Amino acid sequence: MALLERVATLVRANLNDLIDKAEDPEKMIKQVILDMQNQLLQVKTQVAIAIADQHLLENKQKENTDKVTEWMRKAELAVDKKEDDLARASLQRVESFRELSENFAQQVIDQKAQVENLKSALRQLEQKLTEAQAKADLLIAQHRRARAVSKASDARMASGDGSKAAAFDRMKRKVSHSEAVSQAKSELPPITSKTVSPRSRSRIASSNCLRS
Repeated sequence: MALLERVATLVRANLNDLIDKAEDPEKMIKQVILDMQNQLLQVKTQVAIAIADQHLLENKQKENTDKVTEWMRKAELAVDKKEDDLARASLQRVESFRELSENFAQQVIDQKAQVENLKSALRQLEQKLTEAQAKADLLIAQHRRARAVSKASDARMASGDGSKAAAFDRMKRKVSHSEAVSQAKSELPPITSKTVSPRSRSRIASSNCLRS
């Protein structure tokens, strides 16, 4: 039946393989657990129905077996009373009810086998669901840890870009140079008329005249 096939598929599923192949492992394992829970409810329902059907068949078998006993007793009474026609009719009813009883007996056997198959599927699915639930937190944690490590590696690779590092070093040297020049200027004495020689003043004046 289709239900048992679906259960078998879920039971055979390898959780690690499913997670490795999934684009979103957390979503995948949660969906697998949800599918198992849904199938578990369906199997439990089917087990209950199958057991109920088994009881009905057993009751039918018993009813027909009781009828066999009842009509056999009637046939014996008819024989004792020398009522041959009634005895033959009673024996015909005996055979009819015996055949029905045997048919129901076979159905009971088949139904019991079906019940056992469903119970077995239920046990396997319960075990698989317990395993999945136990592994879920661990597998999700492993996935998150792997994702965090991957992001950290990407960040390290980005920070290790040669061109960006070189540009940063050039900027740093430029700033350092500007700071050094400014510091040096601040340490120089101010230029006054006393510190400039007559010849220098003459050249500066001539230069100013030419510019004007």
